[in-house]
Amino acid sequence: MRVKVCGITLEEQLTILPSLGATFAGFIFYPQSPRYVLHRMSMEQIRKETSINKVGVFVNAPAEEVLKIVDDCRLHIVQLHGDETPRYCEKIADYISVIKVFRISETDNIAWRIKDYRDMCDMFMFDTEGKVYGGTGKKFDWDKLSEIEIGKPYFLSGGIEPTDVGRLRNFAAKPSAKDLFAVDINSKFEIAPGVKNLDAIKLFITELNSNDKG
Repeated sequence: MRVKVCGITLEEQLTILPSLGATFAGFIFYPQSPRYVLHRMSMEQIRKETSINKVGVFVNAPAEEVLKIVDDCRLHIVQLHGDETPRYCEKIADYISVIKVFRISETDNIAWRIKDYRDMCDMFMFDTEGKVYGGTGKKFDWDKLSEIEIGKPYFLSGGIEPTDVGRLRNFAAKPSAKDLFAVDINSKFEIAPGVKNLDAIKLFITELNSNDKG
């Protein structure tokens, strides 16, 4: 199972991620976030060649700003974590692959939320609704995703922690999880905001993919 490690802020940790088995590294370009990458890394450091897929996370940023950062940092994917419209997503997706994030509450109609974005985005991410943009460190009810046809590869996010390996493997084995593309981890694998516990990440990815055939 693919794993995205979000909230990377240290070049030395970015360099190590591929050897831990991570597929994606997420860089948060949202100044209000405690994991705002440009507080600790320069664009030159982010731009350096690496075997990992670099994902830029943005929240309601002007499209021109997003596209400039994509070029300056040589990003591979853009993750839109705000209230971006389908038309906005389409504009970005004309230039680079787009993950649109949906923050899920207990009462959300997910099918209604995603329907206008299917043709505009490459992938979805499902996270937990919170009072502010960004991660909450809490889980939503994953079974809500089993009730509908997603129709797009998606990332599962929201409070995923080291002890969730069994639960994730069980969820991924269900026929209704056929569109699950990757798992997104962040705050539950940190020593401090933006400083990852690399040992915990390595163990998590190893256990998650033990005896995994796909």
